[in-house]
Amino acid sequence: MNAGKRFFRKRAHQGGTAERKAIIDRTHKLSVTRQAKLVGISRSSLYYRPRPVAKADLELMRRLDELHLERPFMGARMLRDQVDRAGIKVGRRHVGTLMKRMGIEALYRKPGTSKKHLGHKVYPYLMRGMRIDRANQVWALDTTYIPMAKGFVYLTAVVDWASRKVLAAKIAITLEACHAVDVLQEAFTRHGTPEIINTDQGSQFTAEEFVRAVKDRGCKLSMDGRGAWRDNVFVERLWKSVKYEEVYLHAYDSVVEARRSIIRYFDWYNRCRPHSKIKRKTPNEAYTAMRPAVQQAA
Repeated sequence: MNAGKRFFRKRAHQGGTAERKAIIDRTHKLSVTRQAKLVGISRSSLYYRPRPVAKADLELMRRLDELHLERPFMGARMLRDQVDRAGIKVGRRHVGTLMKRMGIEALYRKPGTSKKHLGHKVYPYLMRGMRIDRANQVWALDTTYIPMAKGFVYLTAVVDWASRKVLAAKIAITLEACHAVDVLQEAFTRHGTPEIINTDQGSQFTAEEFVRAVKDRGCKLSMDGRGAWRDNVFVERLWKSVKYEEVYLHAYDSVVEARRSIIRYFDWYNRCRPHSKIKRKTPNEAYTAMRPAVQQAA
């Protein structure tokens, strides 16, 4: 195998679809068709250009996001009825399509929650009945939709369960496993290794790439029951805080601005925002107080 083929095959397992597309070199002596095959993507996808979301849909998505935060049990039909009462005429199927694009669904127990996604292993929920009172005992990861003036992005964050401290966060334009891996690795580098990592059953968290990143650090992987909001309710509260206290107060003009503003908010959240559930301490204060003595000495 020549050097060119070895290079593309080596890079084939790194990152998601967007990253694999970026590997393609149209000036390389290997044909574009051959490069696409080596990295595992279709040649036609290289010529696809995403269509911008219509302004009316962006406004509707913003409203759906607000309604979902307030009443997470509402599905497409009920959300359709809510926006209809506000004078916005839209079909249930279109609402469902926008919900999928945003990465949200009605939160309630559904039949067949133990069924696994094809090709993805789903891990059991480990925290039921567990006393969680130490920093780095359990970390939680989740992703949420963030509206901008034109378009939208996704925010993924790692949160220490006991102290509520946001350990790392990343803004991305796609829902791919590579972004969840990136933010998790940043948290590992800055804060060490937890005993358990808890996520929902989103495809970015059940992907082999993410599972491998968790297992390589010796962590146990726990996953919420599908649609079971109580399994990870404090992360849902974090999303409500960041959206009402930061995101909805601004109309970000760019991904760079969204990233800068939200990271600045998390810095304030960790340093200055007390929580009743952690005895009116800030997340930074609680995290320091809850760290095991051995970790603090290190």
